[in-house]
Amino acid sequence: MAKSGLLKSSIAKKVAMALSGLFLMLFLAQHFFINMMSVLSADVFNSISHFMGTNPLVQFVIQPILIIGVVFHFIMGFVLDIQNRKARPIGYASYNGAANASWASRNMIISGSVILAFLALHFYDFWFPEMVYKYVEFNPADETRYFPELVEKFENPVRTGLYSLSFILLSLHLRHGFSSSFQSVGANNKYTKGMKNFGLWFSVIVPLGFVFIALFHHFNH
Repeated sequence: MAKSGLLKSSIAKKVAMALSGLFLMLFLAQHFFINMMSVLSADVFNSISHFMGTNPLVQFVIQPILIIGVVFHFIMGFVLDIQNRKARPIGYASYNGAANASWASRNMIISGSVILAFLALHFYDFWFPEMVYKYVEFNPADETRYFPELVEKFENPVRTGLYSLSFILLSLHLRHGFSSSFQSVGANNKYTKGMKNFGLWFSVIVPLGFVFIALFHHFNH
């Protein structure tokens, strides 16, 4: 009975982890779309960023939900990793993981930790200054400030390199995580293969798209 309860608890955690991951992928896609506009048109990027930065629904509803989603996803990741390590048999030390699983699947906690560190830096670089600008200093709205602020972040080659590295790790994290999420929620129907293929392309195109944006602004401004 105890084992049954533990199994159900583990499955529930994995499902929650999968659903929170899929939710964060939606945010990532939206964030990618907005940032790509900075490559195509500074004016369009400024307009969209200004709307997102001043819309009450985005600021006071969607943004807090996003922050909670990020925190929840990574906490669940650490919890599941600890749970999996405790569940391994003693003889697991002789297990050759490299022969049976990809690097990404064996090091999700490492790639996740790096991504979490990047997100903390991202909040420090963008979110906190934005909050100070609007709600502490009460500066007047300036629709033209977003593009120059973005470009400034990519002037430093070290910062640009670390930014790019974090998205390469995110690509590996997404590739394994997307596939695992379908197993966690028990999806197995005629659409599953197509969705897994979509996940594969998403895990390559979106993270590398962010890398392209960073390099584009680093070398062109």
